[in-house]
Amino acid sequence: MTAAPSPRHDRVVDLSADQFRARMDEALGLYITAMGYPAGTSAHRAPMWSAHVLRPGWRSVGALNSADELVGVGYGYLGASGQWWHEQVRRGLLAAGDAAAVENWMTDYFELTELHVHPDSQGGGLGEALLRRLLEGAPGTSVLLSTPEGPTRAWKLYRRVGFVDVLRDYRFTGDPRPFAVLGRSLPLES
Repeated sequence: MTAAPSPRHDRVVDLSADQFRARMDEALGLYITAMGYPAGTSAHRAPMWSAHVLRPGWRSVGALNSADELVGVGYGYLGASGQWWHEQVRRGLLAAGDAAAVENWMTDYFELTELHVHPDSQGGGLGEALLRRLLEGAPGTSVLLSTPEGPTRAWKLYRRVGFVDVLRDYRFTGDPRPFAVLGRSLPLES
């Protein structure tokens, strides 16, 4: 068992596809810790994350501490018809009778797929620094994301930077928890 990363971060950096792949195990460990998922989750997520790297508009950021350990990570890409998340959200919006939201939100958007900060590093602005860096120059006219419903630090961060409700209390296939789909226009203001 490895020690938890120290909470301090020294820098937020862009991660190239090669750098992201080289840190995949570390990023997945961070994801599992931040989300409270069982350790076996990484075996299912690794192939998916590897495939995401190949999508148009893919970009990633990481927060590194003085020991060069990853204490925060985020990535996303251009959302498109045929992608699992896109189709899930589209179906949810149509089931809610909101075809206009499909047209308004789901035509030219950056899907913020993952954004995680190690629990020991939360509460000091690192999530917002990662979010702003990831979305700086992101393709698309808007950004969409999903996050579990509830009063979490992530929820408060997204509200603070102007995300609004797109779809609430949605249950993605394979996960019984309710999620909110949130969106906002790009670019983010400073």
